[in-house]
Amino acid sequence: MNGIKILVVDDESRMRKLVKDFLVRENYEVLEAADGEAALDIFYREPDIAMLILDVMMPGRNGFEVCREVRESSKVPIIMLTAKGDESDELNGFELGVDEYIAKPFSPKILAARVGAILRRSVGSGQEETLCAGGISVDKTAHMVTVDGREVELSYKEFQLLVYFMENKGIALSREKILNHVWNYDYFGDARTIDTHVKKLRAKIGDKGEYIKTIWGMGYKFEVNG
Repeated sequence: MNGIKILVVDDESRMRKLVKDFLVRENYEVLEAADGEAALDIFYREPDIAMLILDVMMPGRNGFEVCREVRESSKVPIIMLTAKGDESDELNGFELGVDEYIAKPFSPKILAARVGAILRRSVGSGQEETLCAGGISVDKTAHMVTVDGREVELSYKEFQLLVYFMENKGIALSREKILNHVWNYDYFGDARTIDTHVKKLRAKIGDKGEYIKTIWGMGYKFEVNG
């Protein structure tokens, strides 16, 4: 993906270099920041940044604070890096609209693969660019969702989850299938990642949230009543 800009934010120069080297090999343009304040300065100065890779633990403004501010004005995909194995950190990140959460140490090759997968989905290659069902309208090109004509703000992953549900209307989808399609990699973890996103998505689309049916012991199905 030539020329696509990615901002890598980590207070460890060794980690920034490691991530940058692998991404540059994939023909990305990589910008670097050593702390949260510098990251925000670069983000506001460079309007065409396509993704942020954020370390959680940094002096000054940490990754969560940077993510929170970015999400006030942008749906740009965000990957969080952390040295912690704390589940509460992961859930906190997803609540803020983080798209991926990767624990250190990690394989740079896997990170690069996930970056590519997210960017391919954010650019979008679907044949049908607008999806409509039961008062929900999704414009995949503009990354915009309206419910009964009212625009609804979704994170990148919530948006992709809704698109996947609507593209598979009436089909029972296992959690494993959802993870492999929406997250686009084999996820070795529990189902709370999906359940957290579904809960947030249901809340944001209001009474239309009932279209997302829970299939107990399996997963979910998007079905418009009547």
